[in-house]
Amino acid sequence: MPHPVRQRILITGASSGLGEGMARRFAALGRDLALVARRTDRLDALRADLLEHHPGIRVVTAGLDVDDPDAVARVVPGLVEELGGLDRFVVNAGIGKGASVGTGQAAVNRAVLHTNVLGAHAQCEAAMEVFRAQGSGHLVLVSSVASVRGMRQTRTAYGASKAALNALGEGIRSDVLGTGIRVTTVLPGYIATDINVGRRGPFTVDLDTGVDALTAAIEREPVRAYVPTWPWRPVSALLRVLPLPAVRRVT
Repeated sequence: MPHPVRQRILITGASSGLGEGMARRFAALGRDLALVARRTDRLDALRADLLEHHPGIRVVTAGLDVDDPDAVARVVPGLVEELGGLDRFVVNAGIGKGASVGTGQAAVNRAVLHTNVLGAHAQCEAAMEVFRAQGSGHLVLVSSVASVRGMRQTRTAYGASKAALNALGEGIRSDVLGTGIRVTTVLPGYIATDINVGRRGPFTVDLDTGVDALTAAIEREPVRAYVPTWPWRPVSALLRVLPLPAVRRVT
């Protein structure tokens, strides 16, 4: 059976990178959007641009720091009310700066874990409260191929945070299995965004290509998707079975 059109979509971390890219793609599909991020000036500019090019849609915005669970719990219902409901929530906000554990950068690593795990949890709580009340909805968690195995250096805390996100998504999916609520976890590979400057591998794709693949995957609503599918689905399968010295070399 085809999935219903998810007309009203909320995207966090929408002021740049994948979040901004998804907002532009969904706007082009005629969807109504709620966009949040910390940088409200960029959100305002994005909203004006989207409405200029797609005057038939609705776009509402709000400043939000996902590290503040009380703010998440307050802002999300307000945006949902403005849109008249919610069909899809994209948990996208996250940070990627980190360092090797034990090198004096504990605060940086802790910030990554705090935002990417606890911030994502706060978003899921708010989204699922709406979806449970409606009896329907599509929760999307933006993870990473870095979650497949433990990663070294700057990716250690980041990969661990995204592995936690995978488990969080699967637990929620198990909890609502058989209901009208769907849960999708997407694992992008190397896409040229600010979050991975200096850490891009040989299979890095440009932002437009990555966002096209990401949006298409979300629209299919699978349980899990690797983005782009080639080469990241086979690469992820290989990473799971390679011995750690080999994983260390290729990552």
